[in-house]
Amino acid sequence: MTALELFPEDIRNKYEIYEWKHASAALKGDFPNEWEDIIKVLSGFRLRKSDIIAPGKNKSPIASALDQQFFTRGWEEKAFETKVVVDQKEIESPTHKIDCFKNRIALEIEWNNKDPFYDRDLNNFRLLFDLRAISVGVIITRADHLQKIFNNLGKGSSYGASTTHMSKLLPKINGGGGGGCPILAFGITDEIYIED
Repeated sequence: MTALELFPEDIRNKYEIYEWKHASAALKGDFPNEWEDIIKVLSGFRLRKSDIIAPGKNKSPIASALDQQFFTRGWEEKAFETKVVVDQKEIESPTHKIDCFKNRIALEIEWNNKDPFYDRDLNNFRLLFDLRAISVGVIITRADHLQKIFNNLGKGSSYGASTTHMSKLLPKINGGGGGGCPILAFGITDEIYIED
């Protein structure tokens, strides 16, 4: 069985899926409740025209909608206090807050940020994995081909080439940005787009 075959057909049809270091097998085998949460949230999510054309704010309606679906399933935004001790000397090693966290699974939603946010997320996954605080990192972002929809809606310049989408993420993962942390990436496709 290939990694993609672990996912229901519904998810394979609606998302571009990429994994690093056997993330899907680790997630499904060792964290079945969190796996089920992710499957249910992604299955029910719809990319609404009204959310795409909504004026920009601190957090987009798309990222907020995904966050809320995870929060209702017991996930939470999580900050970690981390430090390294060398010869009894403590060295602070701060990490960035995780968007959604539950039972050692860290999940980030990168809908329309600048692409260096991927570096931050992957470095965070790497550090937290090395410190044994997380077992799998998950990133939900967008597939490249959604740019056609944004252009047709007159929002193309808001979703430019230097913002977060799969072709910006995958080279960073393949380049080892997340270190040894198993990573699962989902790119939202036009299969879940609805004009509301």
